[in-house]
Amino acid sequence: MGGVGDDEPASKRMKLSSEELRHFSNGSTLEEPIVGSSRDLMARPLQSEGGEEVVGSKGVIKKVEFVRIIAKALYSLGYIKSGAHLEEESGIALHSSNVNLFMQQILEGCWDESVITLHNIGLTDEMTVKSACFLILEQKFFEFLDEEKVMDALKTLRTEISPLCINHSRVRDLSLFIVSPSRCFSVRSPKQDASRARSRTKLLEDLQKLLPPTVMIPERRLEHLVEQALVLQRDACMFHNSLDKEMSLYADHQCARDQIPSYALQILQAHTDEIWSLQFSHNGKYLASSSNDCSAIIWEVDANGVSLKHKLSGHQKPISSVSWSPNDHQLLTCGVEEVVRRWDVSSGECLHVYEKADLGMVSCGWCPDGKWIFSGVNDKSISMWELDGKELECWKGQRTLKISDLEITSDGKQIISICRETAILLLDREAKVERFIEEDQTITSFSLSRDNRFLLVNLLNQEIHLWSIEGDLKLVSKYRGHTRTRFIIRSCFGGLEQAFIASGSEDSLVYIWHRGTGELIEALPGHSGAVNCVSWNPANPHMLASASDDRTIRIWGLNNLSAKRKDTHSNGIHHCNGST
Repeated sequence: MGGVGDDEPASKRMKLSSEELRHFSNGSTLEEPIVGSSRDLMARPLQSEGGEEVVGSKGVIKKVEFVRIIAKALYSLGYIKSGAHLEEESGIALHSSNVNLFMQQILEGCWDESVITLHNIGLTDEMTVKSACFLILEQKFFEFLDEEKVMDALKTLRTEISPLCINHSRVRDLSLFIVSPSRCFSVRSPKQDASRARSRTKLLEDLQKLLPPTVMIPERRLEHLVEQALVLQRDACMFHNSLDKEMSLYADHQCARDQIPSYALQILQAHTDEIWSLQFSHNGKYLASSSNDCSAIIWEVDANGVSLKHKLSGHQKPISSVSWSPNDHQLLTCGVEEVVRRWDVSSGECLHVYEKADLGMVSCGWCPDGKWIFSGVNDKSISMWELDGKELECWKGQRTLKISDLEITSDGKQIISICRETAILLLDREAKVERFIEEDQTITSFSLSRDNRFLLVNLLNQEIHLWSIEGDLKLVSKYRGHTRTRFIIRSCFGGLEQAFIASGSEDSLVYIWHRGTGELIEALPGHSGAVNCVSWNPANPHMLASASDDRTIRIWGLNNLSAKRKDTHSNGIHHCNGST
């Protein structure tokens, strides 16, 4: 099919205009991976096992398909003469004479003839033939209505469309147009298009999506194959972490290790005890840290680095977690089995204290619209509060633990918390449905991906598990190498499109893995105590922060930035030259 066996010279076949070809949309889905690298692709014919000529050193590209796709690309780019020359010289037709005739008949509105030609193309699937006939006859029906030939439209509906016995609901809709032609404006019809020719071109696009690609090659197929090859190379690149990294067809894509933030650009030294929590704001302009010294600090991030903005005092117990409001104007801090405080980022003022009589808070989080907050309570319940402190709802029972993270998905529907030592609760608060991630080991912490599709789970056995939480819960990957024996160690997603996983470790190192392959990329030295938590700047894939028992926060970046720093001490900040 599709002209492979057609002996008629290309110059004698009917050609569609370049404008019509250019308007055809791509109806393909790319499922087959590209085998081999671009340098393996050589246009020399070989003989495959099936007797067909192939090109390329791997022997997987059929010459006929290759030439047809190139010809299709030439026509799509407007190189009409070049496409015709390729067909003529190769003896390989882009389309068979029947397909060319069929396309011409569609554009000229020869509906009865096009249906006959459709049956002569050689399609084997009866439902495909019927569906294509339905689209053609529907266009014929609408054009009759457009010409106010209502009886002809009714005859087409009764004697040609209905006998196909498919798409019954659409047939009912078409019958309503006979009674009320004004309904045509609510669906696709020629009256909606700039011209009848445009409407017919749209029909040809729809038919192209319906018919097998061997009959009508999808528009821009070559571009899609090349784009797919580039995307596969990019995704396989272990160190791809920059939007500025250009991709070229002239060479295989490969980034260097210097795209990973692995140089200590700054050391922040304003806390007086172990630092337990660390989180960049959504816009990447701020960093919040909390400590065993009962304080939290808001740091400001700008082109010159990270500087102290506010030191927040008021908690009577160590602060276990922080959480940024959706607009980054406010910050929540949670004391260990104490209270949750809400702070104004601009002024550093405490706006409200959330507490429950005889109970303590253990975690905190924001509703995506910023109108409510959530908190875990040490009686294992989870509460939802208005900003003014009124408790709106409380989910009692085994909902959380005294040591637990708390996340709310961006649609506000799911609350995520560690509910048992080896289980994480995903509570749909609207549908009142509970799902559970079950692990064999004790869960110490977790982190939610920015797209809400994945959960990163830290375990007691020194493993980090990546779970897909979209649809059925599924364990996707495992990351190993860091050390965890006594303390709560937190990890995070990060980098461009969150392609990396970072984690603290009790051996004083910061670990970075490639998310897709699970391969360990870096183990960054520098801290002198256990690294409790890490946070990757969501607005800058080249900025990573880590916090430690050594009371410092290290800001990691690229080597080319570190060269611009000078060794200075000011305001609890140490700028360093990247050495460790």
